[in-house]
Amino acid sequence: MISASDDQRSLTLLDKLSDGVTVRHEITAGTDEIDFRLTAHNPNTDRSLAEWAVLCIQVDRFTGCGPADPEATVPEYAKKCFVFLDGKLTRLPTTPWATEARYTPGQAYCPVHVNHDSVDPRPLSELVPSNGLNGCYSGDEKRIMANAWQPYQELSLGVATCIHSDIRIGGLEPGETKQIRGKIYFVGDDIEELVQRYNRDFPEHMSADH
Repeated sequence: MISASDDQRSLTLLDKLSDGVTVRHEITAGTDEIDFRLTAHNPNTDRSLAEWAVLCIQVDRFTGCGPADPEATVPEYAKKCFVFLDGKLTRLPTTPWATEARYTPGQAYCPVHVNHDSVDPRPLSELVPSNGLNGCYSGDEKRIMANAWQPYQELSLGVATCIHSDIRIGGLEPGETKQIRGKIYFVGDDIEELVQRYNRDFPEHMSADH
């Protein structure tokens, strides 16, 4: 950590990758959201091969489902989770539900702008998400936790009672700097309001080829 604000509502962190790339994180807590502003910089004379970063949000306590059975094809917490398909919120498990991959179980949803060969080697759904917003309902169904990033790599479930909207970096040329931003929302069960906020925060995701 580099610094924290006096009111403890914001943090500045600095990561350094093994190839020398630095990532500065500016994290700010709001009333019902957490805002992330990342700056990735390659100070080297060689291209960085950093393609994407895993963002693992563990939701066992929020969903009230407890730690997931690592062998379950569809763990209980997955039934609290959602993605958007054909413009509509869709609760998991989706149909079809992929079960074969290098690492199982889990489920990955790859958007049209990402090569399927570069996503997390979890079971890859043939279904294509409409946008980069995913999340889950609380145990009592009265609250929603959702997250989104720009740019994003894929939406997925892991094996640690977790959901992901992973960051797409896409490599960094010598001297190149890229800006990345994200949000985690903690809101009531008003999906229409959540989608409106998401569209305001991530207007790039409203295009068909984002």
